[in-house]
Amino acid sequence: MRVLPSERLISGNSEGEPLPESRGELPPVIRRTEFVAVALAGLLLIAVVTVLYVGRAFFLPVVMAFVTGTMLSPAANFLERYKVPRALGAVLIVIAGTTVVAFVVALIASPVMEWSTRLPELGAQLKDKLNVFDRPLSLWREMQVMLGGSEGLPSFHMPKVEWVQPTLEFLSPTFAEFLLFFVTLILFIASWRDLRRAMIMTFSDHDARLRTLRILNEIEVHLGNYLLTVTLINVGVGVGTGLICALTGMPNPAGLGALAATLNFIPIIGPVAMFVVLVVVGLVAFPTIGGGLVAALAFGGLTFLEGHFITPTIIGRRLALNALAVLLALAFWTWMWGPMGAFLSSPLLIMALILKEHLLPTDAPHLPQA
Repeated sequence: MRVLPSERLISGNSEGEPLPESRGELPPVIRRTEFVAVALAGLLLIAVVTVLYVGRAFFLPVVMAFVTGTMLSPAANFLERYKVPRALGAVLIVIAGTTVVAFVVALIASPVMEWSTRLPELGAQLKDKLNVFDRPLSLWREMQVMLGGSEGLPSFHMPKVEWVQPTLEFLSPTFAEFLLFFVTLILFIASWRDLRRAMIMTFSDHDARLRTLRILNEIEVHLGNYLLTVTLINVGVGVGTGLICALTGMPNPAGLGALAATLNFIPIIGPVAMFVVLVVVGLVAFPTIGGGLVAALAFGGLTFLEGHFITPTIIGRRLALNALAVLLALAFWTWMWGPMGAFLSSPLLIMALILKEHLLPTDAPHLPQA
């Protein structure tokens, strides 16, 4: 009878001696060197995050100036084409931007100061109008007591005014941070070409220089387009909010429109905060709850159209960001640097995606179909 090779391997060799059992060692899933590299990268990331968090008074205005300067570099290039020196163009751009910001702040600050002086009176009015919910709340408490639970929700109390000053201190940067931001912004815009050349010439390899040039060009173009597009969209949201407030009889529609345009620069959080502001102002300004919610509901419809149809159509797929990535970047940079970090979250995410696209390999293995 003929013995198959596989049977010979199992039963023994040609002399009838049993073969030793073969137990080849499989390679480990994660090699030691890979584990050490991942651990070192994690420690480096923790160290960088710690330094950025502890040194926020220095790094926040500097990073803010770098990102804003990169966004405004196309405007400086435009002025340079018309024989305007780059240093003078940087000063003019910063002065124009500061003037616009000061005008918006003046529109917002006037009603805020007026309402802050009437805060106890407005709180009492809001509490009186919310008494319509006393009956449902009492029924809820009785139901919880019957089921053996606690007494339920506490009675409604207006928040005290003591939170205003600490909040303003947290939101308002110091004079030194303002000064560092403006000086760094002007110098960055004025010397951006020299900085680009220095970063490109740092590498001796031709391919590395070409890759660096492409990265810098793409970051400048994308951030400039992002700033221009988002600014135009937010101005439209502000104008639409002002018109809604004027048509519904809300007080100070210009200030509310400016506030809506400003808050809309912060993804997700800004529109939600503006909706809450419109609800509170409407409940105080109108005699009925239904009338006070009209402006807020109309604003909700406007932001829904803007977020789901207008902005994706205008920005397009190239600048479209994953919603989960935007949310995580927003949460991280808000925790790190507060409201200014929330403003920087999307530009920093765009820069990170551009770096990933150019520095990491794009061809990945195809996974089998599920």
